[in-house]
Amino acid sequence: MNVRRHVPTLTGVLSVVALGLVFAAAGRRIPAWLLPRAPEAVIAAIPHVNAAISVAAISTIVVGVRAIRRGNVARHRRAMLATTGLFTVFLVAYLYRVALEGPTEFAGPAAVERFVYFPVLGVHILLAVVCVPLVIYVLLLAGTHSVSELPDTRHPTVGRVAATLWLVSFALGTVVYALLYVVY
Repeated sequence: MNVRRHVPTLTGVLSVVALGLVFAAAGRRIPAWLLPRAPEAVIAAIPHVNAAISVAAISTIVVGVRAIRRGNVARHRRAMLATTGLFTVFLVAYLYRVALEGPTEFAGPAAVERFVYFPVLGVHILLAVVCVPLVIYVLLLAGTHSVSELPDTRHPTVGRVAATLWLVSFALGTVVYALLYVVY
C-alpha cells in the first residue's frame, strides 16, 4: 500500500484504533488482569511524572513552533517528534493508571468542582481527543513527503491548528493536575 496516497484513510483508521484504546482504558473496559500490576509507589507517581511530562511537552511545542517560524525545519522536526514521544509516554502511563485505579476524584469544594474543575477537565479532554487525528495526520504527511513538498500539503495549516490545540490541552492538563494534587 502506498501510504502517501492514503494519508486521510490511514489517519482515520489509526485515530479510531487509538481513540478506541483510550476510551476502553478510561472507561475501564480493559480487564485489570490483562495489565501487569506495578508497585503502588510507581502507580502513585504517575500523575506527578505526567505533570512534568506535560510541562516538557509545552516546552517542546513552543520550541517546534518557533523553529518552523524561523525556517529551521530540522529543529522543528526534532521538537515535534519529542512532543509526540512525550505525549505517547504520558498517555500510556495515564491510561495504565486509570485502567487499574479509575479516575482520581476531586477533593475540593463542590462549587470549585462544578464551575472550575469540570469545565477545565472537559475542555482538556475534548482538545486531547481532537488532537489525536490532527497529530496523526500531520505526522503521516511529514513522514510521506519531502520537506520541499510539505508546504503544498495541508501539513502547515493542520499543523498550526494541532500545535495550538495540543499546547492548550497540555496547559489545561497541568491545571487539572494542580487542582487534584496541589491545591486540593
